[in-house]
Amino acid sequence: MAAEAALAGGAQVALYDSMASVGRKFLLAGKGGLNLTHSDPPDLFLSRYGERRAQVAPWLAEFGADAIRTWARGLGVETYVGSSGRVFPTDMKAAPLLRAWLRRLRQAGMMIHVRHRWHGWDEKKALCFETPQGTTSVRADAVILALGGGSWPKLGSNGAWVPLLAGRSISIAPLRPANCGFDVGWTEHFRTKFAGHPVKTVGVVAKSPTGAVMRRMGEFVITETGVEGGVIYAVASCLRDEIEATGRGTLRLDLAPDRELPRLIKDLSQPRGKKTIATHLQRRAHIDGVKAGLLREIVPKEDFADPTRLAAAIKALPLTLTAPRPLEEAISTAGGVTCEALDKRLMLKALPGVFCAGEMVDWEAPTGGYLLTACFASGRTAGVGAVAWLTERAGRAKA
Repeated sequence: MAAEAALAGGAQVALYDSMASVGRKFLLAGKGGLNLTHSDPPDLFLSRYGERRAQVAPWLAEFGADAIRTWARGLGVETYVGSSGRVFPTDMKAAPLLRAWLRRLRQAGMMIHVRHRWHGWDEKKALCFETPQGTTSVRADAVILALGGGSWPKLGSNGAWVPLLAGRSISIAPLRPANCGFDVGWTEHFRTKFAGHPVKTVGVVAKSPTGAVMRRMGEFVITETGVEGGVIYAVASCLRDEIEATGRGTLRLDLAPDRELPRLIKDLSQPRGKKTIATHLQRRAHIDGVKAGLLREIVPKEDFADPTRLAAAIKALPLTLTAPRPLEEAISTAGGVTCEALDKRLMLKALPGVFCAGEMVDWEAPTGGYLLTACFASGRTAGVGAVAWLTERAGRAKA
């Protein structure tokens, strides 16, 4: 997107990629259906960027959700809004869009150099690349870095750029997992019986160290080590921050979000006669399978005999999380080049002519199209900014 914006501004553009082909993480994002953006109203959309809302807002003002759908249509890819509000290509695939995009960029004059891994600058301020043929240097009038965070390192974004920029006195927040799973420490019985099972339609509540409360509805999956999945990712930033601050995080699960607590107490207070507690839970509260397993994993045995305590547990089951999963397993990355190190055009204040875009900048968002939207928008901001900076520099030279 940065290349496209720079080409549109009249610049000559060369794209260097460390991998054997471009767009590999983009293709991975489309593996289960390419979620390009979201149909949320603007204010709700912006709220997904949390503490970085103010920094991300100008990017989206220039290239937001509607602009992405128009852009995709220009590449021959129609989109639709799913039942969750997420926006997808009608064929759900990333590859046709990427092929059409690269074809258009090549026709516009963009040169692509693959298997070129950037590793800093030489003494003449030229870019240095490691290639299969050895080291090569390239001089450029402006540089846009879109090096990713530290998630999915096998696709190229391994965070190796951090010491290169830190060595130039660039402010960088530590890279941390975002949209990640968490370790729980299940008993052997629960892990053996339920690992891989989805937990459907639950409410979750998480609280950050600052007291901010996040409430979401959705689904997640029990894993060998803990939990992961859509609704977990939606509150992952709160949980991660709480673990960093206190050593553990607490996720409260509402296993019966369609029933209020008083009704649940009333339902569970019905005589069960000779029926087992498992049958009683299934009949009176529709709690069975993995949800019943979670109750038995966490709730003291004596509470099953008390309808009030059992109902309270069903509505706010405290799940203790011990650690986020490693960065390389995360869907995305928090941290990176701080927004304070960049100007409004995303140019590094300490390195004029060098711009940053995408996940390597310090912002984060949940899955749902918000990640790709801000990546697209920041790329466009950097591309437009690079052309504007070059134009200004040329004007000063003439003067």
